[in-house]
Amino acid sequence: MALKGNLRDFSITQLLNLINLAQKTGTLVVENSSEAILVSFRDGKLAYAQVGQEDNSLASILYRAKKISAPQHKVIKERAGHMSDKELGLLLINASYLSQQDILLSVQIHFIGILNRLFTWLEGSFRFESDVLPPTDKITVRVGLENIIIEGSRKIRELEQLQDEIPSLDMALKFTDRPGTNIRNVNLSVEEWRVVSFINPKNSVRQIARATSLNDLEIRRIAYTLIQAGLVELVRPEGTRYIQPPGKPSVQKGSTEEQKSLINRIISRIRSL
Repeated sequence: MALKGNLRDFSITQLLNLINLAQKTGTLVVENSSEAILVSFRDGKLAYAQVGQEDNSLASILYRAKKISAPQHKVIKERAGHMSDKELGLLLINASYLSQQDILLSVQIHFIGILNRLFTWLEGSFRFESDVLPPTDKITVRVGLENIIIEGSRKIRELEQLQDEIPSLDMALKFTDRPGTNIRNVNLSVEEWRVVSFINPKNSVRQIARATSLNDLEIRRIAYTLIQAGLVELVRPEGTRYIQPPGKPSVQKGSTEEQKSLINRIISRIRSL
């Protein structure tokens, strides 16, 4: 079966349902204007996933999963860089440094995370290559797609709702002159503070997303939270754009005065509670 097309006509949910029900073996390649994601399946179950040319080595996966520290990651890359993932995994298990469950769970969570990114893609082309399997030196998993599809469908519904609230990522955010009464409920996460640092009428929401490495769903969710809290409002971007060096996102930090004003308002509000 030759399967290829565009996400506008055939959604990720439909693709995964087809692969699951037909128990397909092969690799789904999905590409948009900025990146490509490869997801391999065996008998309709998730086996492997890779984002473009990103480092997908076991050492890096374990480091992201906080199973090894930065110095340990560096040592492994230097001294065991010639080893395959399977060889490195056996070495770590035999040395009683990590258990087989630690390694497999870290790899599984990493692959599921990559697959989940596709649920936020609204555009892109895809093709299913039945003769392409994961590299033989990589550790693979065997994860059913049913729960992934259910959770992905929930994310799609959430994204659709947020699109109604924030129709265009080309709009900008600016701090409101007076925070709303909901400021007492504000408890910003690290990612939300990062977004706050880029709020500037010259920056579109899309630019902020790129600067903070957030996908469409994540940036819409954070922007909506800040709007509901009465901290910011949507505005048309100002015409003037700053020129950034090549390869860097054209995005400006919020002015120092605006950031200090916001922080001072939050502190004042907390003290008054």
